[in-house]
Amino acid sequence: MSSLLHHLRFSSPLLPFPHSSLLFRFSLLSPVRASSSSSSSSSSSSSSSLFSCSCSSTAGFSREILPVASPVLRKRLQDNNNNNNMTVGAGITISDTNLTVLGNRVLSDVHNNITLTAAPGGGVMNGAFIGVQSDQIGSRRVFPIGKLIGLRFLCAFRFKLWWMTQRMGCSGQEVPFETQFLVVETRDGSNIAGNGEEGDAVYTVFLPILEGDFRAVLQGNDNNEIEICLESGDPSVDGFEGSHLVFVGAGSDPFETITYAVKSVEKHLQTFAHRERKKMPDILNWFGWCTWDAFYTDVTSDGVKKGLESFENGGIPPKFVIIDDGWQSVAKDATSADCKADNTAKLTHIKENYKFQKDGKEGERIENPALGLQHIVSYMKERHATKYVYVWHAITGYWGGVSAGVKEMEQYESKIAYPVASPGVESNEPCDALNSITKTGLGLVNPEKVFNFYNEQHSYLASAGVDGVKVDVQNILETLGAGHGGRVKLARKYHQALEASISRNFQDNGIISCMSHNTDGLYSSKRNAVIRASDDFWPRDPASHTIHIASVAYNSLFLGEFMQPDWDMFHSLHPMAEYHGAARAVGGCAIYVSDKPGQHDFNLLKKLVLPDGSILRAKLPGRPTKDCLFTDPARDGKSLLKIWNLNDLSGVVGVFNCQGAGWCKVGKKNLIHDENPDTITGVIRAKDVSYLWKIAGESWTGDAVIFSHLAGEVVYLPQDASMPITLKPREFDVFTVVPVKELVNDIKFAPIGLIKMFNSGGAVKEMNHQPGSSNVSLKVRGSGPFGAYSSSKPKRVAVDSEEVEFMYDEGGLITIDLKVPEKELYLWDIRIEL
Repeated sequence: MSSLLHHLRFSSPLLPFPHSSLLFRFSLLSPVRASSSSSSSSSSSSSSSLFSCSCSSTAGFSREILPVASPVLRKRLQDNNNNNNMTVGAGITISDTNLTVLGNRVLSDVHNNITLTAAPGGGVMNGAFIGVQSDQIGSRRVFPIGKLIGLRFLCAFRFKLWWMTQRMGCSGQEVPFETQFLVVETRDGSNIAGNGEEGDAVYTVFLPILEGDFRAVLQGNDNNEIEICLESGDPSVDGFEGSHLVFVGAGSDPFETITYAVKSVEKHLQTFAHRERKKMPDILNWFGWCTWDAFYTDVTSDGVKKGLESFENGGIPPKFVIIDDGWQSVAKDATSADCKADNTAKLTHIKENYKFQKDGKEGERIENPALGLQHIVSYMKERHATKYVYVWHAITGYWGGVSAGVKEMEQYESKIAYPVASPGVESNEPCDALNSITKTGLGLVNPEKVFNFYNEQHSYLASAGVDGVKVDVQNILETLGAGHGGRVKLARKYHQALEASISRNFQDNGIISCMSHNTDGLYSSKRNAVIRASDDFWPRDPASHTIHIASVAYNSLFLGEFMQPDWDMFHSLHPMAEYHGAARAVGGCAIYVSDKPGQHDFNLLKKLVLPDGSILRAKLPGRPTKDCLFTDPARDGKSLLKIWNLNDLSGVVGVFNCQGAGWCKVGKKNLIHDENPDTITGVIRAKDVSYLWKIAGESWTGDAVIFSHLAGEVVYLPQDASMPITLKPREFDVFTVVPVKELVNDIKFAPIGLIKMFNSGGAVKEMNHQPGSSNVSLKVRGSGPFGAYSSSKPKRVAVDSEEVEFMYDEGGLITIDLKVPEKELYLWDIRIEL
């Protein structure tokens, strides 16, 4: 620590910025050891070297942005500059065995081998890394950091090998194994959650990351300590540096703080890209159909035809199709014929099986490519105007990998490997699928040959007209690291090869990542832009439906920083169909179903899909509102789940009663714990849409119009007002939230959108009005009843310069009917004279 005695920290005046929670401060970014002696020494020395400076930059020093808004937090920063604590990125300190963030203690009794290293860089890249000093070696090591007591937290942890879900609590012992994302809430002057005003909250984000060949996760112990668990996945890989194991960031806005944290890790690791820098595939904007629940592995080309005909007969043909598991050539061993899929089967050929060959026969292979997948893909695109066709495959080829004893697959040099699951994963839920694969072994393609494997398969698919792939079973790689330099090295090799092949063969970045909720893959993905965000849609499991909605929403807080969360397929004809459909409408995701032919609810689908097959997709990953982050809408018996998103000119909030079911840590499965959960009352507010001000404009007063999808009614909410909502178990509503525009003559106006659609506001793309005029011009997509709020009855409404009839009710709702446009993605020009 002697070198720290000569370091200075520069602080600039802390000035608030309009519509922002950012404050600029300059500080030296230096490591801090958390021993008691070093804390004492550095505190006394550093305090004498602190002084104010008005410089905008200083050689050898880095600018950091502090996501801090309230005067209380600003005061706390200034106090922190004057006390005896040494502060690194984002006001994070270890002193007197406490980990303190902006003056609030987050962890106590911090062990003396824990280190802090500030994150380098400027702009939004700020925060610090937790590390550990240790002479221990080993492929799996656990190090306690400090105690978490009496503070509300939210975490996302892997409850299965493949998937994450959420957990809320207030002590370290409640943090599960395999926690990959943790947010802790502190309040001004208190270590007990719930005190103070909402604006005084500080959110501290912990991101366990990758370092070298090791992966870190968090977990709690019986002493309420948060621990770092380090694993390489290879017994021969046992040495680690340990200086950058967990990133810590903090701020007053939880969503911005999470984003800043992930972007800071992105800059540090340089092995992945943030969602905002990735190309989104166009399937996200269209209605789709997946064959899985319709046929499972019995899918055939004839079945695909019947499914598309069934949708077309109802007037809503899918514009993208995923041919799921069941099209590949697989067998249980090298000598057996193609078999029905199971978890032990292995890939025997990169081309399709006989079911997808024109007039194919079992046991025979047709070599003419035009009679393979190409014939059904061409039929789909030519006969049914399908825009995109994806097919399924596992990241290892198939569930059991690639057959090592088949001539056609010899060039990939696969060898039998036996998966070994992490103890943390096993303790949460032993996996039956993994156990089956472990018994027979998995044919793992040589990592040096895996690009050739992907490229040859994908180039064949592309030549057949396939546009992308759903790549499943991705987390299996973490169990296969032995002999390959560990799980991180193997995963990175495979993901780099996969993304290179996707880039070469599928120009629209056509890939959906699935069964992929580990950080080995997330922190190794530079291109993949879509990720399944939860466990499967289970149509026949009554416990699963509310769990599904809650899990996706909370997982999206983390996953949505890397990729666009995918909410999975659902059934349009199902007791919970509207519940699932409404959630997807606010999720910002692709909307696709897995209906069997002839089993559809087209009235429901018309709330999600426009006549041209496009959808009204919101702009961001749908996430829980700020006031839902630390409540448990699945288990606490009193909280509703609210999910927010943005459109071009409005916000949208889906509200769900998800109570009654959740993952059971004792039974290690999803269970209904309350057969008759209570009716719950909550509130809806304009500020539930966290970034509404970004689209409202500088002149916005805070007033908003709220439109209820179920009630079909408009409510005018003044600034900071709230509206009650009461939902019975498994009920929902969707609210369009529109900032009010103030026109001349004190006229107030707000465009709502297509009021029969779940996400009404997604239809409104532009709004223009001239200063000094009360006339409004709108650009609107779609057809059906269009609504807008006005405090004054219109004099005239025109659509594409043609005057149309309109209705105006006492609540201020203007409605007109838009006909079905002749052109795809057509924008109506609506002019309203007020």
